[in-house]
Amino acid sequence: MKPICQFSPRGTYFVTFSTWQRRELFVVEAYVRLFLKTLYGYKREGRFQSHAFVLMPEHVHLLITPAPTITLERALQLIKGGYSHAFGIAFRRGEVWQRGFTDHRIRDAEDFAHHRNYIHRNPVERHLVGTPADYRFCSAFPGYKLDPWPPAAEAVSSPVLVRHE
Repeated sequence: MKPICQFSPRGTYFVTFSTWQRRELFVVEAYVRLFLKTLYGYKREGRFQSHAFVLMPEHVHLLITPAPTITLERALQLIKGGYSHAFGIAFRRGEVWQRGFTDHRIRDAEDFAHHRNYIHRNPVERHLVGTPADYRFCSAFPGYKLDPWPPAAEAVSSPVLVRHE
């Protein structure tokens, strides 16, 4: 039996996805630069707003709000698929991502702050750096352009955690 595809409702999301077989791709600066180019390219096109991110060696956390005409699933398809395509052309390498992603819909300003802090503290908790602002592959590092969080009216009143395959 084929699984039913569920689409996530509009809102702001904390999203996590991993590299293929949890390979440490994002220790190579050229791979990181290509990911950020892909992410910011779709952001400039208005596909989503980006509120926070971190590229850990083997996984990515994002805090994003898809555009009204884009589902969360489509936004992640663009990011992961766009990066995989560019990665294959630039580096002639195979698989990039594990299938699917995990998401949490942001409920309110406190939930937003909690998940943004989690993203920024992730490299510190893994002992990669002493402070979030020291990790160059994180939105806490000075110089990244981020979008402010949209009005709380776009958030939901209860948490939703979904695993997409």
